[in-house]
Amino acid sequence: MTTPKLRYIDPHVHMVSRTTDDYAAMAAAGVVAVIEPAFWVGQPRTEVGTFKDYFASLVGFERFRASQFGIKHYCTIGLNSKEANNEALAEEVIELLPRFAGKEGVVAIGEIGYDEMTKAEEKFFRVQLELAKEMDLPVMIHTPHRNKKVGTSRSMDVCMEHGIPPARVVIDHNNEETCKEVLDRGFWCAFTIYPKTKMGNMRMVDLARKYGSERIIVDSSADWGISDPLAVPKTANLMLENGISAAAVDAMCYRNALLAYGQSGQISESDWLDAATIDPKREFEGNSLLRGGGPETGGPETAGQGSADVRIIK
Repeated sequence: MTTPKLRYIDPHVHMVSRTTDDYAAMAAAGVVAVIEPAFWVGQPRTEVGTFKDYFASLVGFERFRASQFGIKHYCTIGLNSKEANNEALAEEVIELLPRFAGKEGVVAIGEIGYDEMTKAEEKFFRVQLELAKEMDLPVMIHTPHRNKKVGTSRSMDVCMEHGIPPARVVIDHNNEETCKEVLDRGFWCAFTIYPKTKMGNMRMVDLARKYGSERIIVDSSADWGISDPLAVPKTANLMLENGISAAAVDAMCYRNALLAYGQSGQISESDWLDAATIDPKREFEGNSLLRGGGPETGGPETAGQGSADVRIIK
């Protein structure tokens, strides 16, 4: 069977933790755009300045780095739930957020929500929902890894209490336990595909068979741990092999993310369809990422060829 050539968006991937080889492999596999949510860096930060520089990298250098491989980079800005529990520092970070949330290419406030479901997490969750309303941005919700069903229900309840329409909210890190309620309540329902934890790609195929493709989004959430930046194209191929239609795969692995985050007015298909050819001599703050050469110098059509080929699925 001939596999149709599809484009992909990975709407939740922490590229700051990944290598240039990952960018090359993603481009070769058909990923045309990524959305990088602000999150924690694996250990608690202790100064507001580290948040400031991190947010600046999401709207600056990381965007440049992606562009050198023919991938459009967008981000979400927010205080993650885990670090909301340092209330003094969190108050300082909240003051920073409007400065970055209004930048070009910021498509949502996120990822925000609950980790341990503490009072501090709820306090800053609510503050950031109000910021989303003020900035007229969609919201990306991180649901807790423990007590997920209760945390997911509570996240949606709080969004409704703040008057945010479900169609403006992406609930992420779903599983078989939470999917039905999220869809029934009208929210976008995103799934993180991990090699060993959270959601496997064959389980995702089974969910697609059961629930269809409407308001379902597939992402990798690849970060500094064991994870896979090719999870979206791999899952798409597995869906096609198991009889899911190309139109449904296109919706779950590309178009639904565009619809959900396109409500920000900061992401459009024309961003990559009309993109300029890669200039390997281009610099960012004096940094020439491709050093003027290498195998990824032929523009979007050839970005990712070379050593990355061995990592490409099928």
